[in-house]
Amino acid sequence: MRPDLVAKYRNQRVPRYTSYPPSPQFSAAVTAADYRQWLGQLTAADTLSLYLHIPFCRSMCWYCGCHTSVVEHEAPIRRYQAALEAEIDAVAGALVPDPAMSKGGGLPPVTHIHFGGGTPTLLPPDAFLSLMERLARRFGRPAATAEIAVEIDPRTLTAAMAAALGQGGVTRASLGVQSFDDRVQRAINRVQPYAATAEAVARLRQAGVGGINLDLIYGLPHQTVDSCVQSVVQALELAPDRLSIFGYAHMPSLKAHQGRIETAALPGATQRTEQAAAMAAVLEAAGYVAIGLDHYARADDVMALAYAAGRLKRNFQGYTVDTATALLGFGASAIGRTRGGYIQNLVAVPAYLKAWENGGDGWAVAKGLALSDDDRLRADIIEQLMCRFAVDLEETCRRHGRPLKDILTPATERALATLATDDMIACDKTRVEVREEARHLVRSVAVLFDAYFDPESGRHSYAV
Repeated sequence: MRPDLVAKYRNQRVPRYTSYPPSPQFSAAVTAADYRQWLGQLTAADTLSLYLHIPFCRSMCWYCGCHTSVVEHEAPIRRYQAALEAEIDAVAGALVPDPAMSKGGGLPPVTHIHFGGGTPTLLPPDAFLSLMERLARRFGRPAATAEIAVEIDPRTLTAAMAAALGQGGVTRASLGVQSFDDRVQRAINRVQPYAATAEAVARLRQAGVGGINLDLIYGLPHQTVDSCVQSVVQALELAPDRLSIFGYAHMPSLKAHQGRIETAALPGATQRTEQAAAMAAVLEAAGYVAIGLDHYARADDVMALAYAAGRLKRNFQGYTVDTATALLGFGASAIGRTRGGYIQNLVAVPAYLKAWENGGDGWAVAKGLALSDDDRLRADIIEQLMCRFAVDLEETCRRHGRPLKDILTPATERALATLATDDMIACDKTRVEVREEARHLVRSVAVLFDAYFDPESGRHSYAV
């Protein structure tokens, strides 16, 4: 990581590019009628990824950027479960079965399931198993090679829930850690002893959940290079298959609870860069492969293999091996994607529930975006940069049946020349490659191909 590039680009706000166009471009112009139409256009040649959002936690972590709320009792979760099951029925009912396919009722096969949150494991064990059974009944049993993943707060994982995850066929668990430093934990309102995380990992492995991911964050209040390195060392003691190392995005204007974090205690851009570099060095020394912007995996892990083969993908869960052609989102704030475009459900849980209860029309779509041919081309370019750090613009335009001049405009050429002068990228005719020492700034390269980008919006996180 080069200090001169950090100094130049650290104040640039750019999207995370877990989708293109980014979600701030979604609008109410896309309705439930559009979503039903797009669902009806899916065929047996498609594959499905299912995402279920569980927007509940036992307490609010002040760094959190997710759509979630605090619940203390089971009743709101049970009510939400019922709405989820109603949505599953409605969405599955909008698919058109292929009479030539008997397996799975003639519907596209399910190749990936992800429970996100919030804290999905706040679901009672029987509720989780009920949801898994509902998915299987309406969409067919997942493919034998399907990944079934669940995000977990180790502080609340019970032995009964771990057993239910194993019974439900979960193959991968992603455990939030953030930091093992006591002072940092107190500053973000997430006190989580190392022993609690170790116990959760042991319970999951005993239940047969083989894939273990750990999430760490740098740039948190009171973090230092030493404390970040120590958190990585402790995480490695648990022998995870993958680790995610995210940079904290402090945006209290969008997430009011982040305002409870002491701004003066946050590391600056240079310190953040040093923390990320130190954590990466420890992981790579331990044999983990650096993947994309913020993931690390064992060399024999399927994600490392996909990265090496150029098959890595990126979606709302970050880097993934999920290659499904359609993502169906269930729950409040959940986002889905089909060939036709993106849809997002109502964010507020009460509004989402109302859509499914008391005579509601049974659809909770709040907004979305219909994809144009230009959107699909730019999404391909940006995903290649984010996942491979390189793209051949001419070849990509050719695959999409579009002229190169639509992408490589004089303004874009000038911007690329500036990045090349900074030694941030290498350009060979129409091939753009992000230099290894600048990969942490890949979003600042991807943004050149974002037709919607507004540098004055203030809605995005800092590049560093």
